[in-house]
Amino acid sequence: MRLNMMLALLVAALFAASLLVGKAWVPLDAWWSGDPRWAIVTQLRVPRALLGLLLGAALGLSGAVLQGWLRNPLADPGVLGVSSAAALGAVAALVLGVGSQWGVFAAAMAAAVGAMALLAALTWRAESPAAFVLAGTVLASLAAALTAFLISIAPNPYVVAEVIEWLMGALTDRGPDDLLHAAPFMLGGAALLLATGRSLDALTLGRDAARSLGVDLRRLQALVILGTGLSVGAGVAVTGVVGFVGLVVPHLLRPLVGARPSALLVPSALGGAALVLGADSLCRLVPGTGEVRLGVAMAMIGAPFFLALLLGERGRSWG
Repeated sequence: MRLNMMLALLVAALFAASLLVGKAWVPLDAWWSGDPRWAIVTQLRVPRALLGLLLGAALGLSGAVLQGWLRNPLADPGVLGVSSAAALGAVAALVLGVGSQWGVFAAAMAAAVGAMALLAALTWRAESPAAFVLAGTVLASLAAALTAFLISIAPNPYVVAEVIEWLMGALTDRGPDDLLHAAPFMLGGAALLLATGRSLDALTLGRDAARSLGVDLRRLQALVILGTGLSVGAGVAVTGVVGFVGLVVPHLLRPLVGARPSALLVPSALGGAALVLGADSLCRLVPGTGEVRLGVAMAMIGAPFFLALLLGERGRSWG
């Protein structure tokens, strides 16, 4: 409880900071003095900060749930190909002319849910959770290849430029409409994921032991698939691909909460929100006329972290 309170205070502080910082700083006295810069806060930075909060919470929570469900510390929506599949769905909608925002949302979420269902179908007989991760990496590579193929055959160069920029992942220029479109699905997916906590605790004893304790594994699988698909799919549809949040945050917090997966869910959601809000604020402070894309910044943080985890896992298996 104390950890959750500290993380909540950190999220609140970073949320407030995200309203102040940027290429144009908005000091506190401008908030009540009628300064015209106040419009920057209300129209641009509040929706952007709320979207960053929801995105980080969804990614952190989904990473913690996937790691508990698969009993694999390397599980993450990006590593398993869920984010790549959602991006493929959204890119297909853009390239094929389904340019409405609802069309892009529906395609991204359908692709994310379909990717999770496909991975579950391909690996349901496998005893080792590593089979799911291996299948996910194959799916991620296939989705990336199909996305590149769609970009290469796109007839409109303006769509190609838009897609390439969007794929880098960013909260730049996201407004109230984006927030209103994404928030219901991300919150709904998060609610489904939070409902898995007690079942994940039982699953740590093994599938047979979990069944003997009354856990419905099919229901658990459905909650994980739908919750991850809705939350990650909606996030990708509105921000593009932002990876590694669900990998980094649970690993940083697990030593503080212990081995129970259910104890990690809420801290991972809060930690993910803090990480995305902080990273997005730093992206705006980089010198230059433009901003570093959030997806690029998270990849620079997450890729070395993932490599270190992978080497650590290999070292333990060899030892």
